[in-house]
Amino acid sequence: MTNKELDNEFQEAVNRVNAHTDPFPADFLLRLYAYYKKATNNYEQPSSKKPIINAFKANALFQIKDITEDEAKSTYIELVNNYFLYKK
Repeated sequence: MTNKELDNEFQEAVNRVNAHTDPFPADFLLRLYAYYKKATNNYEQPSSKKPIINAFKANALFQIKDITEDEAKSTYIELVNNYFLYKK
């Protein structure tokens, strides 16, 4: 898969998540959060008003610190595809 194809698939997965109106499980959201942040090279501090949520987000990011942006995009796509395949 070329970089452009990966970027397009990643954006489609992001759009699919954003368009979904039902709530996602919290653990799934944390994984999506971490892979999205890594894939987009966005390292801003978590911004929840609740310290415990920020801690969970920071931990999720820490767990994937050694993967590349492309690996994060691929994993994000896989997570989204599997969620919609098996949860509906």
